[in-house]
Amino acid sequence: MKRVFVFLTLSTTVAAFATHAQTTTGESVSVSNLEAPARTFFPHNWVRGYTDFSVAPSHNEPDLGRCMFPQPANAGGTASTCTAYARYLYSGYIEFQPMGRTLARHFFLFFEPKFSFGRNIPQLTYTASMAPIAYDRSIGIGFQLPRNFELRATQHQVDWLGRYGRSLGTADLHTNGSYGLYATFGVRWSFGGYGRQGAPTAY
Repeated sequence: MKRVFVFLTLSTTVAAFATHAQTTTGESVSVSNLEAPARTFFPHNWVRGYTDFSVAPSHNEPDLGRCMFPQPANAGGTASTCTAYARYLYSGYIEFQPMGRTLARHFFLFFEPKFSFGRNIPQLTYTASMAPIAYDRSIGIGFQLPRNFELRATQHQVDWLGRYGRSLGTADLHTNGSYGLYATFGVRWSFGGYGRQGAPTAY
């Protein structure tokens, strides 16, 4: 549990310092009416993204697909150890685009983590516990194309945290997490200016 909170703190701190440094640089550059050419390495806004913290009210907990519902009678009822229904979700998205010139400026790396916390069983028990459940993450590489298109290669994985690393009784489905382990190749199209404000000029 301590390692999870240390990771969350470090990731938020790094993102905050990177954003502050980029903002300061951007303010000094904006004094000129002429747009300066992008730097070869680490151009303005080469790190960008967001963080998000959500709370699910009772009777609306996200089901991570680990536990049976309804649970069998011999699972223990309210004493069941299979309680993978989240109360809190901490997630984020971050992109790294360190090159500002040449063809390499169109490449970027992305990372999308999501942490789930809670201890609930629908229709049986609802708590405010922040017990760690799962670490769900996607990582990948992208390439910017004209007209706001992107090519993306993504790898996704779920790691169970704490007691979910072992069997949790008769209600345990022993799944490998929401969507499990997979890899995809895809195309993304952004419209209406979405996602382009912070990115270096691509074309």
